[in-house]
Amino acid sequence: MSSYNPDVLNCIANLSNDEVFTPPELANKMLDLLPQELFRSPKTTFLDPFTKSGVFLREIVKRLDRGLEQQIPDRQQRIDHILHHQVFGIACTELTSLLSRRSVYCSKYANGKYSISHFNSKEGNILYNNIKHTWVNGKCKYCGASQAVYDRGSEAEHYAYMFIHTDNPKQFFPNMKFDVIVGNPPYQLNDGGGSGSSAKPLYDTFVFQVQRLKPRYVAMIMPSRWMTGGKGLDSFRDKMIKDRHIKILHDYMDASHIFSGVSIEGGACYFLWSQEHDGKCDYFLHQAKGNILYSNKTLDEDGTSDIVIRDPNLISILSKVRKMHENTFDTIVSPRNPFSIKDDISCLMSNTKTKRRILCRIDSKREIVSIKDSYKLIRGDNYIGKYKLFISKADGAAGQIGNPIPAKIIGKAELGEKDVICSETFLAIGPFDSLEMTKNISVYMQTKFFRLLVGIRKNKNMTQKTYSYVPLQDFSHPWTDEMLYKKYGLTDEEIAFIETMIRPME
Repeated sequence: MSSYNPDVLNCIANLSNDEVFTPPELANKMLDLLPQELFRSPKTTFLDPFTKSGVFLREIVKRLDRGLEQQIPDRQQRIDHILHHQVFGIACTELTSLLSRRSVYCSKYANGKYSISHFNSKEGNILYNNIKHTWVNGKCKYCGASQAVYDRGSEAEHYAYMFIHTDNPKQFFPNMKFDVIVGNPPYQLNDGGGSGSSAKPLYDTFVFQVQRLKPRYVAMIMPSRWMTGGKGLDSFRDKMIKDRHIKILHDYMDASHIFSGVSIEGGACYFLWSQEHDGKCDYFLHQAKGNILYSNKTLDEDGTSDIVIRDPNLISILSKVRKMHENTFDTIVSPRNPFSIKDDISCLMSNTKTKRRILCRIDSKREIVSIKDSYKLIRGDNYIGKYKLFISKADGAAGQIGNPIPAKIIGKAELGEKDVICSETFLAIGPFDSLEMTKNISVYMQTKFFRLLVGIRKNKNMTQKTYSYVPLQDFSHPWTDEMLYKKYGLTDEEIAFIETMIRPME
């Protein structure tokens, strides 16, 4: 009779989708990216500055234990050397500090009787302090947390992560120079509302703090949303895609392939940054169906893109479009909340017919209702008296390129009559004098060609920039996919790719 003895770190439930535990298998895939001679040197130093389960530190100890066997033959001396001089951690919370020490020292207290190596303090080399946020004008100056949400009592945990709540991250281990920094940081900060791509990201702050320590190597996991969008991530994305020290990047469109049972909108990725590397990145796109597409490239496509174009099949199509040097569709798309409607729609509604109507969502359904004549528009006057189209700014259900089944990318645009405005749920396209032109643009937006180009930049919450790869056309007549394929000289293979990725609009 065979017995099943699972790794306990594979069995731990995640704290949340913000703090995701790393499976041992994934931790080892990341450690495999590093030069393996690092694990055969008694001088290599490792830091996990956001340890949760201790899995990275534990697996590093295992590798060092094997790698140093000849140099330090005595097992206890070898373990003492590794734990005291080579492996260090900073925990996210008090709970994860205890769990990490239990994984690495076999005791939640490093000076306890069951610890496999004796330390003079209970923390050992895995630190945790329940520090407080630093409030400036109602926000934490380090992480942006809301004081109203996170200013807790003196005994409560404040979730002010140690590693990023300081101007000097060297203070934690002041005499250390780390060769390798590795780990899986908290992803976002729920500030009393919003989730996924609408919550405030934190992983970018951790990456910037890691860079201040100037390690030789960095291996980290984070959501893939930064590649095409994400709240407040423009500066982070710009620096990442221009960084020629990123040597390897594994990008999973479906995060559940590496985090079982976890949903991360837009997927997840892990990368190896090397101080010694200066060139192209080995980029692996793990598609939702399990296929892996490889390319050796710069993440900014040699300076021609401000996002990561995840699927290499899209690059040739986009290149042909760009050669035409046409104006782009984003020039006729409004900013978010085109009419600056911030009030509760129910407060604006009128029971009688008025001069103005509004497209909004009521009980998850699109409705056009009259609003009070007394309501004054803050902006968007240029749309009044003209035709326009409205498109949802959040269309996650429409899918993305690379899903197991073909995606719609966006829903169908809604025709806006001359007296209709929209709530902040929608973006406005226009304005137009001609109803015929407006309808022709609506037909264009339903083509697979249009939706594929939108899909390159698609994130959960879409903006003007989402439409910046789509060319404008002569809208005196409607367009079909066949006409567009011919105009841009797409090959049979490129057409087949579009037809496979994008499903017909209902």
